[in-house]
Amino acid sequence: MGKKVQGSRFKVQKFLNFGVCCLLGIWCLEFGISTAEADEQIPVELEAVGITEQPGAQISLDVPFTDEEGKEAPLSRFFDGRHPVVLIFAYYECPNLCGLLLNGFLQTLAQMSWTAGENFQVVTLSIDPKETTDLAALKKKAYLEKYGRPGVEDGWHFLTGKEENIKKVAGEAGFGFKYDADQKQYAHGAGIFVLTPEGKISRTLYGIEFNPRDVKLALLEAAEGKIGNVVDKLMLFCYHYDPKGRKYALFATNLMKGAGAVTVLGLAFLVAGLARRKYKK
Repeated sequence: MGKKVQGSRFKVQKFLNFGVCCLLGIWCLEFGISTAEADEQIPVELEAVGITEQPGAQISLDVPFTDEEGKEAPLSRFFDGRHPVVLIFAYYECPNLCGLLLNGFLQTLAQMSWTAGENFQVVTLSIDPKETTDLAALKKKAYLEKYGRPGVEDGWHFLTGKEENIKKVAGEAGFGFKYDADQKQYAHGAGIFVLTPEGKISRTLYGIEFNPRDVKLALLEAAEGKIGNVVDKLMLFCYHYDPKGRKYALFATNLMKGAGAVTVLGLAFLVAGLARRKYKK
């Protein structure tokens, strides 16, 4: 009887250990915990790969690239001092992650009332120096057709460039990538960078799918009130970026302040109205 109980306890303990390992694995994947932090050595192929947040970092806007029409396109061409810019690192022949990232971002754009070219700019930069202008042009045509909004030709750009220039800008943004000769593809992270109209990193959003509200708030934040209407700016007042959750959440303090201000204003109108009635009588 004792052996059976002991055996049952062993099975339960084994099951619990397995469950803990599974939860730990999911947690590591969800929050981007590296294998080094899990007391395991990072594979050589993944060293220096990933996204490192560098808020406030200035991107070199004078670095030359080539746009989808074959014209020279320094990044300064897309920064007008008023509109924010979404910078996306990808490569056009990527068999996996890049397509998911660009498709996910496109779905986000389709759900937003704002339009690229009117309220903000989007720049996709290929991390593969071997990719050509023709390939960039095909990629732009495909995505703009899916986007389906008039006037976006001047709002979403697909660039190519030399290896040293790509690495310079990627390094400034905190985007690490590496070519895997065995797999014949690039290892890299997934995310988008929201830049100020002057070219500084304002916010980094992770993943391959993005909440339209988060993208809009990040753009509002980057523009520092230079875009959007009163309602948009009020929304930014109510939300703040949660670095742990990597998303925007309601800022309770500001919400309470706003509610308090509305209450005080309402009371002031009420008192003024009562005083006016009394004066008339």
